[in-house]
Amino acid sequence: MRRTMKCAAGFLSILAGFSFCAGARADGAKKHLLVVDHTAGFRHGDSIALGEKIIEDMGDKSGIFDVDYARNADDVKAKMTPDALKAYDGVFFLQTTGDIGIPDRQSFLDYIKAGHGFIGTHSATDTYHNWPGYIDMIGGEFKTHGKQVEVEVNVEDPQFPAAAALPDDMKKSFKVFDEIYEFKPESNRRTRSHIILSMSKHPQTGAPGDYWVSWCSQYGKGKVFYMSLGHRTDVWSKDWYQAYLLGGIKWALGLAEGNSSPSTAGGGTVSVINPIVIKGE
Repeated sequence: MRRTMKCAAGFLSILAGFSFCAGARADGAKKHLLVVDHTAGFRHGDSIALGEKIIEDMGDKSGIFDVDYARNADDVKAKMTPDALKAYDGVFFLQTTGDIGIPDRQSFLDYIKAGHGFIGTHSATDTYHNWPGYIDMIGGEFKTHGKQVEVEVNVEDPQFPAAAALPDDMKKSFKVFDEIYEFKPESNRRTRSHIILSMSKHPQTGAPGDYWVSWCSQYGKGKVFYMSLGHRTDVWSKDWYQAYLLGGIKWALGLAEGNSSPSTAGGGTVSVINPIVIKGE
């Protein structure tokens, strides 16, 4: 389903200067992205509604991709079968939660491994806790979160397409207010994923540590990109957040180059992710 919407002037300026032509397909064809926002647990209703509009607008303004939606259980059953997925170049899990009812789980993982893109935001890691294959693919599993708070986020790879789209004054570090996720330690390993954004302090206690915010990885021939921030609609409304996501989408769809080698330098396990402070639930 398509809709026309007006964009904020600030975001339009970012779109204009983002060098979309560098990522466009030579044949002029758009990529096809399936946005999945069905939930079987907590539902981030406001950010899902806004996220749908922003993602579709990104595709419209950039000319790089178009979107289709799986908004409920019936949509998931119909659009995420092995045959139906052939119509899409990638999937975007927009604030999904719980067991959303993918009809053939292994075929979905095989679809990504075959060379398709996966993008997830915020509670995409609060999805399929009972499916080790999914947790392995996305690279982290939500455990809990504390009160919303302002944190300082470190940019570990400013050359990665998502981080490269950030304003110059955010290329090394930035502060943000959001809901910060804590992850099960066994699911967060630098030996498996390429860390793009991280925190060096626990969002609640301030204790030194290694806490992930956003990462990517190769999954077979496919590409996986995850951003833990985005609980709040005011975060989604930020120009920098939209530009960051667009860079990640381009990378996941094979339209931009970026390092996805595991960030083994930091070593160890990660206990918390989603460092951004956000006001309100």
